[in-house]
Amino acid sequence: MPEAAVLERTTVPGDEPRSGGQSEPVAAGPARRGGLRRLAGKAFRQSAGVAALLALWEIAPRAGLVDSVFLPPLSEVLKAGWTLLGNGQLAEHLGASLTRAGLGFAAAVALGVPLGLAIAWFPRVADYANPVLELFRNTAPLALLPVFVLVLGIGETSKVSLVLYAAVFPVVLGTIAGVRSVDPLLVKAARSMGFGHVALFGKVVLPGAVPSVFTGVRQAAAASILVLIAAEMVGARAGLGYLITAAQSSFAIPDMYVGVLAIALVGLVVNAVLTALERRASRWREQG
Repeated sequence: MPEAAVLERTTVPGDEPRSGGQSEPVAAGPARRGGLRRLAGKAFRQSAGVAALLALWEIAPRAGLVDSVFLPPLSEVLKAGWTLLGNGQLAEHLGASLTRAGLGFAAAVALGVPLGLAIAWFPRVADYANPVLELFRNTAPLALLPVFVLVLGIGETSKVSLVLYAAVFPVVLGTIAGVRSVDPLLVKAARSMGFGHVALFGKVVLPGAVPSVFTGVRQAAAASILVLIAAEMVGARAGLGYLITAAQSSFAIPDMYVGVLAIALVGLVVNAVLTALERRASRWREQG
């Protein structure tokens, strides 16, 4: 029998040699499945602790390990949250807190990033600003709450200003640290290419400082929420802090825990959004 006929009869369809990168999809399947398994395992490990904590919250009051009057089961708290969500109270308090915190936080970022750039880049500005910065950043924001109330009143202005005060310092310090961590060789190279101050900041300094700046921004976001909640507990008629205080005063304990859970969820969402923005702004590092 001719050799060509033997080859023709014994060759299995699909075993023909492929040219170029046509064999890559065959190997990509197991690699993709392995990557999905790793992601699923990581997600499971990250959520297992939270799931265990929530399960303990549900079981401990029902088993008599803690007094259910002061720590109701999670299911009762969720039921109270659904009620508050249905009658619009939770949305009202959440909207009030987010508006105050958002305004103060946005103002802190808008003020803190340019101020941090100026302090880190211009020595004369640093000479004037550093003593003031060191003085006020070590003063607890809540210690100044009575001052803000006396000067600005008990309305929205004092609360937003207190959030601004608490959030601006992490942004300034993170920006300073980020600018000073930029490689001086990159700066010298950009200057030798004729970059002006604006182009130097936009092309070299800010991209290199992004990770440290966002670290300060995330700290500022956490400080905004915490300080605002404390301020709302003292003097407010709406907000998550007011909800917690009012529920505690009227002994509506499940409603109080609804406010606590809402604060935790807001913090998680804000941190996730800022982390995603940081990854998007730092994408050039991965590409490099």
